[in-house]
Formats: sequence, C-alpha cells, structure tokens
Amino acid sequence: MELSWLNWLYTAIAWVITHIHNFYSLVLSPDNGLNWALTIITLTVLMRILIFPLFLKQMRSSKKMQELAPKVQDLRKRYKNDKQRMNQEVMRVYQEAGANPLGGCLPVIAQFPIFISMFTVLNAMAHGQPRFGMTQELVDSARAAHIFGAPLPATFFTSGADIEKYGADPVVAKIVLVIFVAISSLTTFLTVRQSVTRSMAQMPDNPMAQQQKILMYISPLFAVFSLNFPLGLILYWVTTNVWTLGQQHWFYSRNPMPQFDAKGNLIPVEVKPGFFARFRKTPPAPEKPAEPEPKIVRQQPTRQPRSKRTGSKKS
Repeated sequence: MELSWLNWLYTAIAWVITHIHNFYSLVLSPDNGLNWALTIITLTVLMRILIFPLFLKQMRSSKKMQELAPKVQDLRKRYKNDKQRMNQEVMRVYQEAGANPLGGCLPVIAQFPIFISMFTVLNAMAHGQPRFGMTQELVDSARAAHIFGAPLPATFFTSGADIEKYGADPVVAKIVLVIFVAISSLTTFLTVRQSVTRSMAQMPDNPMAQQQKILMYISPLFAVFSLNFPLGLILYWVTTNVWTLGQQHWFYSRNPMPQFDAKGNLIPVEVKPGFFARFRKTPPAPEKPAEPEPKIVRQQPTRQPRSKRTGSKKS
C-alpha cells in the first residue's frame, strides 16, 4: 500500500509521532503502552483538527441542500419523464445557491492519504524498520509496547510464536485485538447511521435512500478487514470514528433540520446554544441612565408698583 509520491507525508507523520512520543516520555516510560496509545490518539486528533475546515464546508453545503429540498422535489416531479433535463435543472439550482452535492466526499478524500501514511509508518515500525527519519530506538520502543496485553505492532493473524517474541500471551493478545476490531466495527456503523438517518429525514424521497440503507449495514463489515491491521492502526481508526461521532452530533445539535410551511417557504428555526454556552456568563445589560426629574417652576406674581397696590393716584 506504500505510494512513493506520499513519501513526504510518511516522513511528516513519522516526525509528528516522534515528537509526540518524546513529549509523553517526559512523564511516562518510552516503552509504556499508555505512552504509545496517547501518542496515536493525539496524532489522530491533530489530523482531524487539520481537516476540520473541510468538515465545516461539507456540512454547510449539506445544509444548503436541505434548504433547497422543496425546489429540488418540484423539479423532479416536473421533469420526471426527462432525467437529463431534471439533472441539469437540479445542478443549476445547487450552483446558484453555492451547494456542492459532492462536498461530502471532501473529508473522506482528505483522510485517505493520512490513513495510508499511518498504515505505512506503523507497518514499518511493526517490522522493525527505522524508516522515514525514525530512529531504531523509537522503533524498538513501539515494538516493546503493549496495550491491554496486546503488542502494538501485532495483528490478529500474527502467529502465536511471534506474539510471544513481543513478550505477550498470544491468547490475551488475540482477544484484545478482536475487541478492538469489534469496537471499530460498531463505531463505523454508528458514524454512518448518524449521517444516513439525517440524510433520509431531510430528503424522504431521495432515490438513493435504499443504497444508503444498504451502505449503513454493510459498512461495519469493512472493519473486519482491520483484522490484518496492526493494533496501533486499529486504535487510530477507533479514535477517528469517535471523533466523527462527536463532531457530527455537535454540528447537528447546533444546526437543526430546516422546516418548511405548506407553501415550501423556509421557517426560521431557533438554534440551540452550545454546551459551553450554558456555562458562559451573559454580561448584564447596560443600565439606562436615570432621566433627570423635571424641574418645577413656580410662577411668582410680579411685584406691582406701590401706587397700584394702595390704589392712590399719582399727583
């Protein structure tokens, strides 16, 4: 699976792994399984943060497509006998609104080179090969690390004799590997289910709905192929699935599905505050300065001349 044109990415992944591992080695033993588990989890989180803008772009494009659903539905009814014209009109509506139907592929495409790089680097470490700028000391440290009794470079099909060379019990190691593969399969299913359920709710008449359902139930089977992956790579896959679940839940909770009235007009939906917004103190509204009380002006009688007060005439 190694691709020569990705050598720069392999080297970058190995460099990041080395520095993250060195950081955790300040408080943990370099050969400790927890050290290596944290290294892989941290690397995964950094990679997902790196492609987070692509996720936002995907979700915003998906939201625009939801808002255009009534128009698209009308076009499908109008041109149901002319699929070519229907597709042209639908794409025109998407383009005018700035929605990209293929936007959902961006995070997957971005993750693919990262997954290949993780597999290549961890596979080299599993075979004791100090490649891509890694030292032999770092490779030996990874090969000596155990996570819940399973060697980091071991796969389910690694022979019992080879697992014993890592200083681990073959039975315990294989049980741990099966549990991690099961978790990987479950998180893959939940991730796809979360996305497909949302898609089907927003577009009940989607002609691809049946294919999406099939994909939802087939997707966990892809995790079975990870039986041939090193434990470190399975840990990466579980971590990225958990991250995706939380990321999608965060976006969906802040961006509920659009609602439409009988005429197909978009109904404004109040966005729920985020989790941290509940604990954020709302600054008090500035107090209006008190209006000054109106001055009471007393009308004083004008002082009359003495002659007028006494009624005498001036001679």
